[in-house]
Amino acid sequence: MSGWRDFPARRFLDRLSDELGVAAVLAPGVLAPGVLAAIDQHGAAVRDILAFGVPAAAVAGAVLLAGYAKGVLDEAQAHGWTPPAIVDWANADWLTLRLASVCHLARRDEPALEA
Repeated sequence: MSGWRDFPARRFLDRLSDELGVAAVLAPGVLAPGVLAAIDQHGAAVRDILAFGVPAAAVAGAVLLAGYAKGVLDEAQAHGWTPPAIVDWANADWLTLRLASVCHLARRDEPALEA
């Protein structure tokens, strides 16, 4: 899939990543191994959800990830959740970890999600 089609998706994921501080916090040695393991587990769950929900050849990985993150955010915000101003990663809630894992997958250009 051509890059221009997934540009808005990548832009959304980059903004979300910046808002949560994902890039800085996932740098080597920043997070405790338990938090990294939780983010990896969420990432595996997201990969499974997307792999079984949409044929991979139909949509670029960034588009799938952005759509998933947007759906999670919309539902969470409908229930009153807002992203924390400063994330306490050692005590991060399920939603924050799930969204961080989506951003992490997008930054790694997860090959399992690409067409």
